[in-house]
Amino acid sequence: MEKPILKWELIGISFIIIAGGALHFVFELSGGWRPLAVIAAVNESVWEHLKLGFWPALIYFIGECFYIRKASDNFFFAKAIGILLIPVTIIVLFYAYTAFMEDMLAIDLTIFVAAVVIGQLTGYKILKILPLPGWANGVGIALLVLMTAAFSTLTYHALEWPIFQDPAGGGYGIP
Repeated sequence: MEKPILKWELIGISFIIIAGGALHFVFELSGGWRPLAVIAAVNESVWEHLKLGFWPALIYFIGECFYIRKASDNFFFAKAIGILLIPVTIIVLFYAYTAFMEDMLAIDLTIFVAAVVIGQLTGYKILKILPLPGWANGVGIALLVLMTAAFSTLTYHALEWPIFQDPAGGGYGIP
């Protein structure tokens, strides 16, 4: 079953990158339709760009539940860690490089792709290891619920922290 799992994770990389790229433009193309703000970027803040990796990864995870969930005893934990690594990697790499140089689109795009690859392949590695303790999947489910709650609400109720600030307009959340 190892090859089908790897195939799913590799297809997931492409899906997340393509869907995330599309979500960058959906809110603006919709004319600012507020319900889309849950999943689509509403401004150029770091937070809004994190959603571009999170939501496609979560949607892909839901699809995987139907096809490969039973292939690993660590499924929920593996997927939660993989999904969590996408925004964490983006945050760490973005703030690391912008501490030394100007923000550059090519680097931002490379970071996004690298974050998706790291998240998906880490999830794959965890899927393959020996079964973790039973509580690990409970932790995974809790992480998925917490991330979903955060990404569902913090665009509408953005905190006045730098990660939520739109560098173009200076505002927070929905313009």
